[in-house]
Amino acid sequence: MRTLTPQARQPRSRCTHKQPCPSADSPDHEAAVAVSAHPEQGWTLLCNGVLLFDDTGELLPDGQVIAPHRPLTATA
Repeated sequence: MRTLTPQARQPRSRCTHKQPCPSADSPDHEAAVAVSAHPEQGWTLLCNGVLLFDDTGELLPDGQVIAPHRPLTATA
């Protein structure tokens, strides 16, 4: 059985925009353009290969997980 590396499964970037979107390893990677959105399932795929989840968690193309980072809500 052949094991694929994360790079073999996912291209580094799917961005073909005239002004390229930030790469997945860039601090502003969430600013990339959405190429597929499924709000009913709670996720959006960006052209740089990042999966954004509605709970603000992320999955990077290399398999790294970024835990949800919601802002704290103000309490009265």
